[in-house]
Amino acid sequence: MEDNAAATLDDIVTKCLTYEDFLDTKVTSLDLYYLEDEEFARELLELGYRSSGLGLKREEFETRKAAAEASRLSKRRQQKTLASVGKELQDNFLRALANREEANRSGKMKSIIFLRDRNALGQEVSGYIDYSHRLKTEDFEPYFNGKKRLLPRPTDLSFYNWETQVSTSNASPNYQVIAENSSGLLFMNKMDRKILNVDPKVMPGDNSSRAPLQSDLYIQVVIYDHITRKQTITSET
Repeated sequence: MEDNAAATLDDIVTKCLTYEDFLDTKVTSLDLYYLEDEEFARELLELGYRSSGLGLKREEFETRKAAAEASRLSKRRQQKTLASVGKELQDNFLRALANREEANRSGKMKSIIFLRDRNALGQEVSGYIDYSHRLKTEDFEPYFNGKKRLLPRPTDLSFYNWETQVSTSNASPNYQVIAENSSGLLFMNKMDRKILNVDPKVMPGDNSSRAPLQSDLYIQVVIYDHITRKQTITSET
């Protein structure tokens, strides 16, 4: 009950531009009938002589108003920064990307995405994508909106077209590719020089984890997370 009352009060405060506007929401037609003075009715309410509930002193109103404004500005800043904010994400893969977006933008995490699917020509392609780098170099809102599909490119960390057998590998600002290695494909994080091993039969490496995902949008999805600072990630379902 207290939580509901507080939420109702915050909603009223948000809608009222001034404390006088707030008091006006508490002044009734009966008050005006007997007092015959709107200003006097406001003064009585402010002094606490009459209230129909959800009363606030001026200082408390100003405090709540400032908190509401700070929250609004914070949400606006976040919405401008995070492409996934406010999106209804149905697929496990998109939810996983959303869970990691802030950490990859801020540098707390450097995730590598392995994707296997068919391109627009129907050719099967696969590859490893530096998620943090892609976030900084392109608009991800179309991906989270479902208007565009994320697919590996020849310019990503690793790319392979199963039809044409075209294969490429490229370093990114975050990872060096180690392709000529008996252990298979490796990626070295340029910040801490830790090795990330994508072989599913072995551990991915220090400060790294491997998360295979079921997706309705792709044939195969695996996300490798490398933590460069301490960060907790919401578990995928």
